[in-house]
Amino acid sequence: MILSDIRNLARYEGVAPALGAAIRWLIEHESDAFVKGETAVEFPGGEFVVKCEEPAMMPRERVALEAHRRFIDIHVPLKGVEGIGWAPVEGLKHPHGEYDAERDIRFFGDVSDSILHVHPGQAVVFFPEDAHAPNIGLGNHRKLCIKIPVI
Repeated sequence: MILSDIRNLARYEGVAPALGAAIRWLIEHESDAFVKGETAVEFPGGEFVVKCEEPAMMPRERVALEAHRRFIDIHVPLKGVEGIGWAPVEGLKHPHGEYDAERDIRFFGDVSDSILHVHPGQAVVFFPEDAHAPNIGLGNHRKLCIKIPVI
């Protein structure tokens, strides 16, 4: 997991080619006026998906941890501070159902080890080994969720 100001994310471009492409795109488009919906962004060797969402936030105890196997997520608050729970997948003991391969997601009933408070101008990167519980807080907010294939 990486929590960083967007302007400092460039130092992590070399971690994976697809992640580097998504970071460069985010830095170039940070000040865009995003519209709710999904956009596929092509880069040499593949594509990633940018989702602009306006979810309702919920109390910590109502948000389940989730983990992905095929994607890296970058969460970017656009309006409002987003609380996001975090825990290492390898330590989770209470899965809610089986892994859904079509949606690339598995939920867990474990409690988050940590809560991150991610502000506009910041981004958090979750790798497949990072379970995360997004949208913790009160009210609604706007955010980007960038889905990057693990290549």
